[in-house]
Amino acid sequence: MKEYKLFIGGEWVASSGNTVADNIDPATGKAFARVHQAGLADLEKAVAAAHAASKEWGNTLANQREAILIKAADVLAGRIPEIAEVLRYESGSTFGKSMFEVSFCVNLLRSAAGECRRIFGETMPSDSPGLFSMSVRRPLGVIAGIAPYNFPFLLAFKKVAMALAAGNAFVLKPAGYTPISGLMIAEVMEAAGLPKGVLNVIPGPGGKLGDALIADPRVKMVTFTGSTEVGRHIGEMAARHFKKCTLEMGGKSPLIVLKDADIPYAVDAACFGIFLHQGQVCMVNSRIIVEEPVFDAFCSAFTAKVRTLQVGDPHHPHTVIGPLINQGQCAVVQKHVDDAVSKGARLLNGGKSDGAFYEPTVLAGVTDDMVVYRDETFGPLVSIIRAKDSEEALEIANDSNYGLSSAVITNDLQKAMDLALRLEAGAVHLNDCTIYDEPHVPFGGIKESGMGREGGKWSMEEMTEIKWITIQMGKRHFPF
Repeated sequence: MKEYKLFIGGEWVASSGNTVADNIDPATGKAFARVHQAGLADLEKAVAAAHAASKEWGNTLANQREAILIKAADVLAGRIPEIAEVLRYESGSTFGKSMFEVSFCVNLLRSAAGECRRIFGETMPSDSPGLFSMSVRRPLGVIAGIAPYNFPFLLAFKKVAMALAAGNAFVLKPAGYTPISGLMIAEVMEAAGLPKGVLNVIPGPGGKLGDALIADPRVKMVTFTGSTEVGRHIGEMAARHFKKCTLEMGGKSPLIVLKDADIPYAVDAACFGIFLHQGQVCMVNSRIIVEEPVFDAFCSAFTAKVRTLQVGDPHHPHTVIGPLINQGQCAVVQKHVDDAVSKGARLLNGGKSDGAFYEPTVLAGVTDDMVVYRDETFGPLVSIIRAKDSEEALEIANDSNYGLSSAVITNDLQKAMDLALRLEAGAVHLNDCTIYDEPHVPFGGIKESGMGREGGKWSMEEMTEIKWITIQMGKRHFPF
């Protein structure tokens, strides 16, 4: 069984306490690898290494950072099948999802490389004679990243790549369930020639390591993807330490299907939008809100399609529904289903589990007194909700503490744009599902779905500090 060590200061090292944990394949419940677990002493070494490397890396020329990130993209392109296989073992990712996730990161690295040359300041007119006024952006120094288990390679690499492009050093704390994904990021960047200490990866217990990273004065920013509960704690701690943070948290994303929609297309979009990676995606359209005239037709067609989805071995190319991260998550899904059915919801499909596998489950007649109406399930469970018209659909869509993604399917462009402007979400996708991302777009949410944006120039703004500089041409007149 392969054993993975920590990556600190450009070296692969055993944990200070020589603590090693099994990494469990959720499909089988068996260990497939062993990973060293960082303690506070290891965290100290990682932060110290990043801090020591940050000044030189921050002064590295843009074209030098760009070259390393481009080389990393080439290295990664040659390892796609290998890393995708690890994702299938580590996170229960299906074949298609794992291949997409790793391939996306090749484009992500190339996009980040381009951002190295686009970290702009500006000149500003001054009210004082002879004064030249400008702004510049400078790296923060050390950034800490805390990654989730659902897209562990992509969402961690997005943080790492953009931070490095902006001239920052980085300490990555991967999710406890998926540590190897983070360590493989270190392998790729090491092979690309990243200087020692610029990237450090420390798998280990989340709460203890996360709090220590946030409290460390050498860490200037924390970037987090995960649950709203943990994100709230991180945001509160970051504020206490006067530290920048970006938080990408939970979601209960709505997909509105209007009465003029192409129903077969809407069914395909909605199905992908909820069952990708077993629904363990922050932006899944877990609420499908359908206008009354087509509600019954949509429910019938959607349920028929869901019954064709293959559940099973994530290594099989035709599997759509693999395992959840563990059996405990199945219990969460079951609790939401049982509560809804007890209060009058109709179970159109699914509702059962086998080990860590939960059937794709469809509920109709969901009302606002049910837990599933408001709480994020993070599993293969979708609610189909009836709306009498587009205005009621909008009201239902916005009746949520979350605001990450949203979507509308309609052939009425004017109505689509009107709804897009009024939907309370960080993203609106017209004639699509709620799941979509690109490396250079401003990804993030509002309300309890988060704060800040990741991607492209928005990452460069979040991960740099703006500084105002003036130059007095000639002599300034002073009043005394």
